[in-house]
Amino acid sequence: MKAWVAKEQNNRVAVVAGTRTPFAKSGTKLKDCSAVHLGVTVAQEAMALAGLAMDGVDEVVFGNAGTPADAANISRVIALRAGLPQSTPAYSVHRNCASAMEAVAQGCLKIGAGLAESMLVGGTESMSNMPLLFTDELKDIVAAMMGAKSPLAKAQIATKIRPEMLKPVIAIMEGLTDPISGLNMGQTAEILARDFGISRETQDRFALRSHQKAAAADKGGRFKEERTPVMLEPDYKEHLANDIGPRENQSMEALAKLRPIFDRENGTITPGNACPITDGAGALVLMNESKAKAEGRAILGTITAFAFTGCEPKRMGMGPIYSTSKVLEATGWDLKDIDLVELNEAFAAQVLANQMAFSSKKYCQEKLGRDREIGELKDEVLNVNGGAIALGHPVGTTGVRLILTCLKEMQIKQKARGLATLCIGGGQGAAFLLERN
Repeated sequence: MKAWVAKEQNNRVAVVAGTRTPFAKSGTKLKDCSAVHLGVTVAQEAMALAGLAMDGVDEVVFGNAGTPADAANISRVIALRAGLPQSTPAYSVHRNCASAMEAVAQGCLKIGAGLAESMLVGGTESMSNMPLLFTDELKDIVAAMMGAKSPLAKAQIATKIRPEMLKPVIAIMEGLTDPISGLNMGQTAEILARDFGISRETQDRFALRSHQKAAAADKGGRFKEERTPVMLEPDYKEHLANDIGPRENQSMEALAKLRPIFDRENGTITPGNACPITDGAGALVLMNESKAKAEGRAILGTITAFAFTGCEPKRMGMGPIYSTSKVLEATGWDLKDIDLVELNEAFAAQVLANQMAFSSKKYCQEKLGRDREIGELKDEVLNVNGGAIALGHPVGTTGVRLILTCLKEMQIKQKARGLATLCIGGGQGAAFLLERN
């Protein structure tokens, strides 16, 4: 698959507004909020920030990884509950960790092809509300009971139920396990830690810096630039305005006390140097750049190019280097010309492995077929406000958060070029190049 590049003025895609909810660790403040409610919150706010009436976009696309049973096409449900007219079409996309980036990509493709002039795109995820599932044995018994013709027959079938059958299948754990490699995401991060010789202490130090940067950014009001409060279901009497995750008082001593969770004997990945399971949503309003300028709208930035790539499933964390290489090659950009980079912190080991690989001529030659390294992914331009280790990673949402965070920081610091990239469960990568004129 080729990279998408906006080569002409008439198909350049402008981001005219964007917002996200606060992110909260699953089981905390947002645990009773549905993915639909979170999506509606950001959809309404993004439209308001863009200064658009509810009929002001041509289509709506939202990403979501844990599709709720009562909202199969969650994008359509969000659109209608947000107040968009019934005549506005909507569809949902799922690309694991890049679900929201896929929504943005769909917007770029539609606008770039002249099929739309404006799009509402985003992602939403309530990982707190991912279900517990019956075991196959119990499902068979329940199905048989439902088909029984008498109460006595139902009761006789029910006697076959054993206590061990009542142990649920945890949907979120199933979803975070790759069926091809047979590994969960944390186990793939352990492979990268071993491949690149990344120590537990190095990972913990990276995690500490993520918390420190995120806490400082929050304290300085930086995240107010991109967040909108969310009213809490079910009674709407409270609201959440701040992220639940960043720890100002995090320390190496506290991180060192945490035990490895994916390889208990020899592992280095702990709850402290991995992203937490998280709830949250985000949305962007995209417009044809010429239209946005003609209407005098403020523009956060433009999406210059994007690329999706595949890579080895058991080393899925290396997705960013594959997708970044492809999108840089397609545009002729050089890494040293990029002012800010947002690379999702699924695991400290995964980010550190990418940093090492970006600078490795050998890795880039052997894995990417390049004649030289991509370049140094410098600490001073990477995740300058912290990342998912502190903020969290609501799987279907993070891609929009990375783009929004990067564009807001580019605006604040008056920077011209940005990169938003992430790894994708199952062995893929996504990368978006962003510009401000």
